[in-house]
Formats: sequence, C-alpha cells, structure tokens
Amino acid sequence: MTALTRRAFAAGAMASLLVGCGGQETEPTADAQSRRSRDREASAGERSPSPNSARALGRSTPVRLRIPAIAVDTPLILLGLAADGTAQVPPITADDRAGWYRHSPTPGQVGPSVILGHVTVGEYGDGVFRRLGELRRGDRIVARREDGTSAQFAVSAVRTVAKADFPADEVYGDVNRPELRLITCGGPREGEEYRDNVIVFAELDSATPAP
Repeated sequence: MTALTRRAFAAGAMASLLVGCGGQETEPTADAQSRRSRDREASAGERSPSPNSARALGRSTPVRLRIPAIAVDTPLILLGLAADGTAQVPPITADDRAGWYRHSPTPGQVGPSVILGHVTVGEYGDGVFRRLGELRRGDRIVARREDGTSAQFAVSAVRTVAKADFPADEVYGDVNRPELRLITCGGPREGEEYRDNVIVFAELDSATPAP
C-alpha cells in the first residue's frame, strides 16, 4: 500500500465514526469522545485465523455483494474521499446500495477490504445494512468482482462499538491475509444519530474463478 493510499485509508477510518446512519452527519463531541467504550462482542465469537483460508486474489473492483443470511444482494458503488478529506458514504436514496471504499484492498486481496452501508435511509426506511448485526460466525458473504471472480468470505466476528471508541487500527490496520470489513450504524438513536457502529469482520474462505 502506498503512502498516499495509507493516508487516504486513515482518513476513512475517521469517517467511519459517522457512516451508515442515514441522518445528519456531525462530529463526535468531546463528551462523546470521553465516554467509555461499549464494545459488545456478539455471539459470533472471538476472531481467529481460519486454517482453511483461500489463496489471495489479484486486484479487481468489486461490483456486487451478497449476504444470504440477511437477504442482502446489492450492487456496489465506488466511494472515495470527500472534499474535507473524509471518506464518502453512499447517497441516501430509495434505491439504497452499499459502497466499497476504493482506497482499501479489493475483496480477495491481502488486507482489509472495507464496504460501507446505511442502516436507515431517512424517509425511505430501512437501509441495505439494516440487519447487519444479525450475522453470526460462519455466515457467508460473497463479493463478485469486475474480472468475473467471486471472493467468498466467512464471518469471524460481529461487534457493536461506541462511535467515540471506533477501533480504527483493527478495522483499517494491516493484516497478512484477505479480510473484509462491513460497517454501518447501530445501537440506540440519540436525536438524528445512532450511538454506535456495527462492524462485521470476515476472512476469505474460497474464490470462484471467472467463467
């Protein structure tokens, strides 16, 4: 990963404190930043390397994401950096879609590939990642790529964390195998905002070659 990409990746980590709510985006207050972490490890269990992890793939833009356990089947849009240096989030529309953060590895490459989505989309109701927190260890996630391959991941952990204590190093830090991060908002609402982030960690399990 180049130095420029690393800087962009780090900027995206800060934006993930706010992603996926479908409401007004505001910076966390000093009080919020001082709150104690409410990191709740879901029944997905502790993360651990899979002994059957598949071989890493080359770079290819993801175009679609499927999560059968929660009935997600969404095209993926490309997300970059906004003018203020934070990561873009998907637009709030009736036809809600998830987005891949293009400064992260592509699904199947070594490193953490990051996909963001809304939990609600304002007046339109549920967002594409509304049920993300229902995932459990072993659930399958499939990312179809532009080159025709599909990278298939197995969920290793699902975590709900306070936005003020977003674990940027765990989400965006270097890893030595292909992994996936899905991020949205969660927890109770405080005004226009959700208090927490839901983060799904997954590891590459297999890859389907292009037809």
